[in-house]
Amino acid sequence: MKRVISMVVLLAMLTVSTATAQKVNADAHKAKLEKSNAEIAHPKKSLKAATWYNRGKLCADAIVEPVKSLFVGLDANMLSVTIGTPLEVLDNAYVYEWITIYTKNNKVSAWTINKEALPEAYNLAIEAFAKCYELDNAMAPKIKESVEALVNHYSELGSSSLEIVKYKEAIEYYLKAAELQKNPTIGKVDPRYYFYAGQLAAFLGAQDVKFFVDGEKYLNIAKELGYSDEQGNIFYFLFHCYYGQRSADREFVVKAKNALLEGIEKYPRNERIMEGLIQLYTSEEGIGDPADLVERIDKLLAEKPDNADLWFARGQVFFKLKNMDECIESFLKINDLKPNDYDTNFYLGYFYMAKGDEANREFNKRLDSINSQEEYQAGLKVVSAAYMKALPWLEKAIELRPEKLDCAEYLKALCFRLRNEEGMMDKYNKYNELYKKLKGAQ
Repeated sequence: MKRVISMVVLLAMLTVSTATAQKVNADAHKAKLEKSNAEIAHPKKSLKAATWYNRGKLCADAIVEPVKSLFVGLDANMLSVTIGTPLEVLDNAYVYEWITIYTKNNKVSAWTINKEALPEAYNLAIEAFAKCYELDNAMAPKIKESVEALVNHYSELGSSSLEIVKYKEAIEYYLKAAELQKNPTIGKVDPRYYFYAGQLAAFLGAQDVKFFVDGEKYLNIAKELGYSDEQGNIFYFLFHCYYGQRSADREFVVKAKNALLEGIEKYPRNERIMEGLIQLYTSEEGIGDPADLVERIDKLLAEKPDNADLWFARGQVFFKLKNMDECIESFLKINDLKPNDYDTNFYLGYFYMAKGDEANREFNKRLDSINSQEEYQAGLKVVSAAYMKALPWLEKAIELRPEKLDCAEYLKALCFRLRNEEGMMDKYNKYNELYKKLKGAQ
């Protein structure tokens, strides 16, 4: 045991003794670049692919050197060993000469670049690797490996900047990753980088309209490159970028509308897109009547009557228009198509509860005019009957997904509302216990 303890102490001593300032040999990188400058100016050497490959590689090495030992999840206690002694330690950050490292729960979560050994290295690397391939495409495997390493570097910087809410920097890094992929050895640009850049620009547009202009550009490039996401949010962000430019030209309102219409046709379940359309149709004079959305969806349903997503979109529109009867009709159709779907049963329960609330409001408006106990009790029965329609749908939903806290909460509230009806207190106790159990498990 004593020997083990002494080894631990020795390792701790070695850890302390090896903690030094972050090492980035900027002078060496500059010297290599000066040598490379001389070589590409040489008539014969400039015609050799190796000359240009070496130039690109030295630039790539200079770019990644400050972060080459970093990865997300690295224990912060290891930073003094892998990176060196920081200049300053903040609550959640370690500040070095070349980089700043951010932590969560004592683990590395993100990092930013403070300064670069060769500020011009990025553009020089792109030029060098392109020239190398032009002179000798047999060098493609080596070029591709180096370029992909740089792509990963800038992609990680983009994600890191996003993590610490530095959106402008994230945009720059994602665009750099995309530009690198234009090298012929890669062959295809990943459209996600343009989508990420466009999405972030849409967020920044509220600060400066020029970001809406940039976001429009990046998102359309992503579309042209074939980008698609499961929800179709690219159309929602395009809407914001177009709509954010409406003060410059009214035509941008039309473009915003068309982006949403294209999106809702392809992704009819996207609630963001539908909300954008409702907002546009109700706030912009002359852009259209919200009822036009129903007509558009009904035309699609005439061609695809069994498309549950289109019925969902139809129900969304009527919900926004506060037409609960048509909303319920649409979701009942979804239930015919997908009878054991949790969301459908839950929403139907929710909508019938909304109908109950509506009946209760109407009853309360009449209270001053009610002249007898019999009339009062009859009014209560109408309200209770409206609420009761929600019960079987919510009970079916919780049967399908017994772990759903929100459904248990609605059932608890509904059964308490109906507590004077036969058997409802037992149901209230049942769902109240389930709610408390699920709430406690969170």
